[in-house]
Amino acid sequence: MSTIDLNALKLLAIFATVVDVGSFAQAARKLATSRSRVSEQVSQLETMLGVRLLQRSTRQLTLTREGRDILAQAHSLHAILDDVEVLLDNKEPHGMVSITITHDTAHKFLLPKLPELTARYPKIQLNIIVDDNKRDIINDQIDLAIRVGFPKDSALVARQLHQECFKLYASPKLIALHGLPSKDTQLNQLPWLLLEQAKSTGMTQFYRGGEAINFTPTQVHWCNSPMLLQQMTVAGLGVAQLLPSTVKQEVERGELQMICPELSSEQLVFSLIYPSRKQIPPRTRAVIDYLLEANLFG
Repeated sequence: MSTIDLNALKLLAIFATVVDVGSFAQAARKLATSRSRVSEQVSQLETMLGVRLLQRSTRQLTLTREGRDILAQAHSLHAILDDVEVLLDNKEPHGMVSITITHDTAHKFLLPKLPELTARYPKIQLNIIVDDNKRDIINDQIDLAIRVGFPKDSALVARQLHQECFKLYASPKLIALHGLPSKDTQLNQLPWLLLEQAKSTGMTQFYRGGEAINFTPTQVHWCNSPMLLQQMTVAGLGVAQLLPSTVKQEVERGELQMICPELSSEQLVFSLIYPSRKQIPPRTRAVIDYLLEANLFG
């Protein structure tokens, strides 16, 4: 092949994506297209180059020797699809954007904004991945994540969406049974509900007037889901440290009550996180800009 046009570069990038994710079906989901279309495009590349790049079977794809050589070159073009879209496509944003988010944030904050988002960008398809555990957005090829905190990975970009402190909450049922605690020792003796993610510390730290106070409750139920933890608190199973914005409706309905309001945790930051890339596809940029301006937690 004496010359390489833009379409050939695009086919090389599609071939690299198929190999990296391990199947035509996974590549189709990543590229927001059909499996048959991806397979056809890889076949076009093989015809253009005059060699077979992949051995196909019902269970797996295997690189040929020529395929391995071509893949080494194609990897340098791994972001070609997004780059081509940025350079050449000035039309309305379209295609798939994947977002990973925890259950409580998805239901209470993102869901109310989805009608406006989809009305503004009708050609964007959303793939919302609800998971209370942190996903590796680079390895899992996810476009965006909404999380508490900032990533340690320097390859990721984090934009602050909201910041807030934990406060202590209990249900009227629990308060009626045990009474409102007036001393730290009484609070420590109540049943507590804690997130599994905080289990390594074995204690809960709060601040009163700048003074750090550690609580080590003797009776604890653990849970790895913030949303279920809120519901367990409403059910009267224990005291929990919750974010006021996440239980606003429960407080208004009289299902929860803030206790010991002088106690607060350190500030927690909600961030919008995405892989750092030189050029972001218009569809992803549109969703990023919307989420930054939408005041999700307001």
